[in-house]
Amino acid sequence: MLTYEQIIKKNIPLEEAVRRFSRPFRKEKRLVFTNGCFDLLHRGHIYYLSRARELGDLLVVGLNSDSSVTKLKGHGRPVNNQVSRAEVLGALAFVDYIIVFEEETPMELITTLQPDLLVKGGDYEVGEIVGHLEVASWGGRALTIPILEGYSTSSIINRKEP
Repeated sequence: MLTYEQIIKKNIPLEEAVRRFSRPFRKEKRLVFTNGCFDLLHRGHIYYLSRARELGDLLVVGLNSDSSVTKLKGHGRPVNNQVSRAEVLGALAFVDYIIVFEEETPMELITTLQPDLLVKGGDYEVGEIVGHLEVASWGGRALTIPILEGYSTSSIINRKEP
């Protein structure tokens, strides 16, 4: 079981990630990267993130900051702030690290970390994944994981209760 302190320590700045995931480290470990808003964590996220972690030795999640979520999703989003979203993600045993980013896309994280695998949900085509060409340029690959139908944050928010 993770302690609260261990959960908090999973949230790291990009500079620390660069130090931790150096070339000598990477010869022995396969780094998987994914990103998202993860505003209301649900069963679909759990499935997707756990499957992503199975593909490598380390799962790093790029988490959209509050301002970038608002730019992407509109007024009223995020429902939960970035500190809360990072802590909830950090409580998942299969998420190794979280890096909050301000930009609308995680391109800087991807090009800086140079993951072996770049993973998104099956609602994307590989060619639509931000950074897929860059990852291929250093010998990595981008792929998608099938989504669980009926599980999305938008559908939960828009659900009409009887």
